[in-house]
Parts: sequence; structure tokens; C-alpha cells
Amino acid sequence: MTQQGAALQGYNNELVKCIEDLSLQKEELNKQIQQAEEEKNKLQHQIQVLNEQLECVCEDLAQKVASRNELDKILAETEAAYMKILDSSRTLLNVLKKEVGSLKSTPELKSH
Repeated sequence: MTQQGAALQGYNNELVKCIEDLSLQKEELNKQIQQAEEEKNKLQHQIQVLNEQLECVCEDLAQKVASRNELDKILAETEAAYMKILDSSRTLLNVLKKEVGSLKSTPELKSH
């Protein structure tokens, strides 16, 4: 019976050692889990900050694009009006040249 008692004591010692080893592994794993959760929270915060920054940039970009589109419209209208002014000026100049040309051919101006 002593032999069986000794064997039982040996098994018990091994079992206690295995339980202690598992407990140490669990503690180490808990530390790793806590570190991973802290890293996850840090990254989630960074994502939130970046999303807020992205939203601001997108709003700013939309405003700038709208302003550019408005400037494009104004510029196109201004250029079209300017082209009309140039065309009118050219027409006016041609008419003036014809009038001056016909005045030069009148006898009253030839004597001066």
C-alpha cells in the first residue's frame, strides 16, 4: 500500500505542477490579451480621429469644388461677353473705317 501511496503522491505532485504551469500560462495570456485590447482601443481611437479628419477634408473639398465650378461658370460667361464686345468693336471699327473712307472721297474734305 505504501507503494501505491507513493505513486499517488507522485501523481498529485505532477498534477499540482501542471496546474501551476497552466495558471502561469493563463496569466501570461491574460497580459497579452490586455496588451492587445489596449492596442485595439488605441487603433480604434486613431481610426475615429482619422475619420473625423477625413470628413472635414471631404467637406472642404466639396466646398472648393463647388467654388471652382461657380468660377468656371462666371469665367465662361465673362469670356463669352468679352467675345461679344470684341466682335462689336470689330464691327464698329469696320463701320468707322467705311465712314472715314467715304468722307475722304467727298469733295469738301479733299480741299482741306
